[in-house]
Amino acid sequence: MKTTIRNGSTRDYVYQTIKNEIINWELKPGTKISEKEIGEKLQVSRTPVREAFMKLAQEELLGIYPQIGTIVSRIDLELVEEARFIRENIEKAIVRIACVQIGKEDTFRLETNIAMQELCLERGTHQQLFELDEDFHKIIFEITNKQRTWNIIRKMNSHFDRLRVLRLASNHDWSIVISQHKEIFKAILEKNQDKAEQVMVNHLKLVNFEKEKLKEMHPDYFL
Repeated sequence: MKTTIRNGSTRDYVYQTIKNEIINWELKPGTKISEKEIGEKLQVSRTPVREAFMKLAQEELLGIYPQIGTIVSRIDLELVEEARFIRENIEKAIVRIACVQIGKEDTFRLETNIAMQELCLERGTHQQLFELDEDFHKIIFEITNKQRTWNIIRKMNSHFDRLRVLRLASNHDWSIVISQHKEIFKAILEKNQDKAEQVMVNHLKLVNFEKEKLKEMHPDYFL
């Protein structure tokens, strides 16, 4: 998930770069960062860095503490569950619409995405699989003409995403994730709305089965 200044304002570039590093665990929970350090690293002035820090603080990815500094937030499992709940209830409706609206080009895009996921089983990284997972869901939103809805829920998804990436990094049995994507795709093609909805719900609950184990493995990463 590389970002360049050409893709938007300097503030947005800084924001997206730091956010990606937090979600991908390049910046771990509890890490202290500074405007000066980030500005020098990204070769930008301190003003856009400060603005990006404020935006990330609003998403609860950073904590800004007077006299202490700016610290990468620990994962809040309540925020994880809230984001998962929102996604489950929106995506089970979205996938039902996709069963009706999917076209040939959409079918090809999902087939290509799943083929790339299968390659990840052989020689990919967990970051690549996470990005393909995100693209799979995004395509379904695009099939239903609900891109704005996707953009809105993405802003609430940061803690959920961090846990998902940690799960993929800690548990290398990625086959269950990919098999569920295949089931969702098959149900959409068959226009089986009830099956598509049920598999989507199961898929988005997957992280629930491992979050306590992940917390035991990495207690310093969680509130």
